[in-house]
Amino acid sequence: MSSDEIVVHAQNLNKCFHIYDRPQDRLKQAIVPRLERMIGRRNPHTYARDFWALNNISFDIKRGETVGIVGRNGAGKSTLLQILCGTLSPTSGDVEIRGRVAALLELGAGFNPEFTGRENVYMNGSVLGLSSQEITERFDSIAAFADIGDFINQPVKTYSSGMYVRLAFAVIAHVDADILVIDEALAVGDAVFTQKCMRFLRDFKERGTLIFVSHDNGSVLNLCETALWLQKGSVALKGSAEEVIKAYVKSNLQEIYGQQASLSALPSSQDDSHVVPQSETTDAAPDGGSVATIFDGLKNSAGWATGKAEIEMVAFTDASGCSIDVIQGGEDVRLVIRARAHETIVSPILGFYVKDRLGQALFGEHTFTHTPTPLKLSNGQQCEANFQFRLPLLPNGNYAVTVSFAEGSPEEHVQHHWLHEALVFNVASSRVRHGLVGIPFRSVTLEAC
Repeated sequence: MSSDEIVVHAQNLNKCFHIYDRPQDRLKQAIVPRLERMIGRRNPHTYARDFWALNNISFDIKRGETVGIVGRNGAGKSTLLQILCGTLSPTSGDVEIRGRVAALLELGAGFNPEFTGRENVYMNGSVLGLSSQEITERFDSIAAFADIGDFINQPVKTYSSGMYVRLAFAVIAHVDADILVIDEALAVGDAVFTQKCMRFLRDFKERGTLIFVSHDNGSVLNLCETALWLQKGSVALKGSAEEVIKAYVKSNLQEIYGQQASLSALPSSQDDSHVVPQSETTDAAPDGGSVATIFDGLKNSAGWATGKAEIEMVAFTDASGCSIDVIQGGEDVRLVIRARAHETIVSPILGFYVKDRLGQALFGEHTFTHTPTPLKLSNGQQCEANFQFRLPLLPNGNYAVTVSFAEGSPEEHVQHHWLHEALVFNVASSRVRHGLVGIPFRSVTLEAC
């Protein structure tokens, strides 16, 4: 890879913070060790404990790449972003940034609470490299994007958290940044503004580099091609967004379950028998509807299992129960999931998601709310779930059916068997579908009134 393609280069980054038990220990640490060194003491007293927020982190980000950073609270995500933005210095290691960086970090960062919104726009814009004339030329557009009305002339200390974010995002959206850094700040925005920001970020992806931190796995899958998972200050995994999110979700569930269940990884098979071939739109149904060609991926599916239960069969059937391998969008289908208990299972739950190529869940269901009396399975006993529904009209592309066998309730349960791609299918349609899924319309008319 050419060095010109790398816009963020981090090499062996480490960051240590000193933790003090009492306020006076901070003063002692600043004075006593120096005096002891002056009198020749080799091992001066230490009044602080070291906390390593980052441990030997190295990675590169290419120009135009969109990278999501995930991890639990305290994993080091915000510390890493502050080092990338230059507001923190690493204890050791090097970081090289090529291009103008605009960042939306913790709420209110970079704002003076005593200044008005207008004054903060000029101050923030100057910090980000714009001249006063450039800010004046863009101010009306910034104010329109923020959409906070007359509050633009009020001190920001009177703002709600949502207004803070609106104004901060509006500024970074107008500074012609090469690298945009977003740290979970959109979580406090309302639905309308969040959608506006997401549209801007999708557009920015076409011309710049985006580093995005979020606890919303769906947003990471939607926006990011690659992802970095931080765990206790170290890189646990870096790879495709889908690969990282799968591993991250499994790890989180294992922490939740603790000793209650042990999740063993089920690696995907290395053979290509489950690869979904690409269909052409010429294979679509004669009426122009969607055609989905189904491939059984059960034996090759990655996921995890506790060993207490196993999903043995997943299939689409027609309304009469006959197995099918080609379905048209808009028709009634049945998804059958058959599983076996290897221990006594109280209140089993079988469920599924249909996901697109990015791993975003489009729709799904589980059996718990449809089972008046919870089942109890003995060792070796089978159960079968039938989900009958009308398949939506899906845009062209690859899709996967994720299935799971859980025990408990939707609020408190253990996933005993989880398969990411139990079924995979490719959709070919000669019609353009709008949105993530389409629905069959009984009629569409246009008349002059």
